[in-house]
Amino acid sequence: MATSTPAGAERRRKIPQVPFWAQIFLGLALGAVLGWVARAYDVSGLVTFLDLLGGSFVSLLFTVVVPLVFLAIVVSITRLREVTNAARLATQTLIWFAITSAIAVVIGITLGLLTNPGLRTSVDASQAAEPSTQGSWLDFISGIVPSNILGLSGSVGDDGSVGMDFNILQIIVIALLVGAAVLKTGEKAEPFRQFAESFLSVVQTVLWWIIRLSPIGTLGLIGSAVATYGWDLVGPLAVFTIDVYVGCAIVLLVVYPVLLRAHGLSPLKFYGGAWPALQLAFVSRSSVGTMPLTQYVTVRNLGVSRDYASFSVPLGATTKMDGCAAIYPALAAIFVAQFFGVELGVTDYLLIAFVSVVGSAATAGLTGATVMLTLTLTTLGLPLEGVGLLLAVDPILDMMRTMTNVAGQALVPTIVAKREGILDEATYNGSNSSDPIGDRAMAA
Repeated sequence: MATSTPAGAERRRKIPQVPFWAQIFLGLALGAVLGWVARAYDVSGLVTFLDLLGGSFVSLLFTVVVPLVFLAIVVSITRLREVTNAARLATQTLIWFAITSAIAVVIGITLGLLTNPGLRTSVDASQAAEPSTQGSWLDFISGIVPSNILGLSGSVGDDGSVGMDFNILQIIVIALLVGAAVLKTGEKAEPFRQFAESFLSVVQTVLWWIIRLSPIGTLGLIGSAVATYGWDLVGPLAVFTIDVYVGCAIVLLVVYPVLLRAHGLSPLKFYGGAWPALQLAFVSRSSVGTMPLTQYVTVRNLGVSRDYASFSVPLGATTKMDGCAAIYPALAAIFVAQFFGVELGVTDYLLIAFVSVVGSAATAGLTGATVMLTLTLTTLGLPLEGVGLLLAVDPILDMMRTMTNVAGQALVPTIVAKREGILDEATYNGSNSSDPIGDRAMAA
């Protein structure tokens, strides 16, 4: 018997769907043009509008960070009991996190020594100022201990306004403890586990709605960056800016492909599958905000098992930062040392590598890498005022850094899955052409 198709569904199929990546690039192009117009003709109203669009998008992403990180880690830990050799997989994941971070920091140090960015700059020393947000090993260690069950803290501004902030490290620790407790409790905790999985699905659905606004957010973020910074501020730090982009490009286009080839995997297939997450990471500047999309493409396009990806991707989104916590602080430390005339020895470079590999959790997957940078400078005894020299171009650098972060967060689970024989290579070697945003929209 023939079945009829609703007219509305037929019309939806006939309307051409613009791929999500194309929407992102349209937002990038239009944002750059509007930002240039606003800067060239001093259109303050347009600058305000672009800043509002971009800021609102980032704020929306931040609203779901706390429940997303907490629930993702709790659920991923409880799902480990369904994964064969879970302890081995977790160990392999952490080892490869460290290996790739070590390679990235060596690249950053090498570029810094070859190009001398701190000696080839026209930035004014008067811009040197300590940042309001800093990091030290004492802060890092004490910050791990939760101050409350939600990892939240309040502050009162100069105008009397009250603001709320969260410590992502404390949220991670709380989530790890709760997840371990659920496993230990066993059957009695089953209702809680089911609630956590259901709640996570709801949070991820909300985040998918926010992600669908990425083209608009892209327009605002890029437009605001172009209008606010332009080349006037990038120019004096051109060598440093190029170093960061080149360092990230080497990791993305040389190191990762070599590692993939060494494991018998096609780099083109990897980047084809991971591309939706990479482009969102570039514009959102948030590994945590990109996490659901990273997990989606890791499973759907790259063939990593869902149970393993649900553990490794959230862990990577909060601790695996080859761009923000390896390449960038290495280059920045060399820049600051050269700018202030401080000689660095072999021990100092080893300390940079140590901080990058061990302290990357301080970056916490959010926008910016100021905490990680100040942690590195504090460890080396370098002037924290040097951070102020680099803040002007940080948003521009952060786009490439975050893209590199997310690529690594998808790469390591793929390599580990291949090594452990649990990678679906038929999926990995497929077309990798699925549009996750379109798929979710059609499902809705």
